[in-house]
Amino acid sequence: MSKRLRNILTPIIAVILGVIVGTIIMLASGYDPVAAYTALWDGAFGDIYYIGEVIRQVTPYILAGLAVAFAFRVGLFNIGVEGQFIVGWLAAVWVGVSFDLPKIIHLPLAIIAAMVAGGLWAFIPGLLKARFRVHEVIVTIMMNYIALHTVNYIINNILNQGSSKTGMIHDTASLRSPFLEELTTHSTMHWGIVIAIICCIIMWFLLEKTTRGYELRAVGFNQDAAHYAGMSVNKNIILSMVISGCFAGIAGAMEGLGTFGYMAVQGGFTGVGFNGIAVALLGGNTALGVFFAALLFGILKIGALSMPLEAGVPKELVDIIIALIVFFVASSYIIRVVLDRFSKKGVK
Repeated sequence: MSKRLRNILTPIIAVILGVIVGTIIMLASGYDPVAAYTALWDGAFGDIYYIGEVIRQVTPYILAGLAVAFAFRVGLFNIGVEGQFIVGWLAAVWVGVSFDLPKIIHLPLAIIAAMVAGGLWAFIPGLLKARFRVHEVIVTIMMNYIALHTVNYIINNILNQGSSKTGMIHDTASLRSPFLEELTTHSTMHWGIVIAIICCIIMWFLLEKTTRGYELRAVGFNQDAAHYAGMSVNKNIILSMVISGCFAGIAGAMEGLGTFGYMAVQGGFTGVGFNGIAVALLGGNTALGVFFAALLFGILKIGALSMPLEAGVPKELVDIIIALIVFFVASSYIIRVVLDRFSKKGVK
């Protein structure tokens, strides 16, 4: 079996196994899995409104997944996407609230601000990794908490509008579209999905078609060999983390400029950045894989909202299924071994 085919089949099998084990858990808990999956399907595709909501949910998942996947591809583990997402959200809203400019300037400026904020937040662990060999996992985890509480402080004490949230952004900084909302019967779908797709193309092109992308991947494969070849390992580590943070910051902008139009004090993490890890793993750390993995997660998340009402099944069971899918993806070595054995038997 070719490596390409095996890489395609592995996440598909992981999803199937996750659904099968999830079905067994439903049966053991006394729930009807047929009714549950029917409700999930109807909740995601039963109406054009739900389809719009799925697309809206998919948008930040794609960008968070790209952030994690980009770091993975260059040998880094960016657990700080959640924090970079939060500071990107705040930066986009701050620009959207504080300035009154023509839309052609205001909207790009807000997105760039989010991108820069996310990139700067990722620059810190990148610099510590490159210069002092401090492990990026520890630093990025801590940076998540710093981001959460710093952003909450700024909202409460600087951008406060009489409540625990910022003011609404100006229309000139909004990604919302009356056309898309009317097309999907007033869902919260916005133009962010277009930006997410463009970012998928950018990541693919950067890593696969440019000299810089080759250097970044080379550092990820073997830092000693990359250094021997004359590449600046430290520079590429920092650049990789910054680019990863930029994707995460843009994901935050999608929420601030598209879905909500403001930012409120967060009682805890949003989960988008952590879901990005699962999306990247399932997508095999490729741009196309991330897109389809994010689509699956968006379908599961939005479809699950209909399960309690239509089937009497707790929506938390979908979180269990997602966790199972991630578990099987993480155990992909076993799946690959089984596929190779079946392939060898087929040849004989």
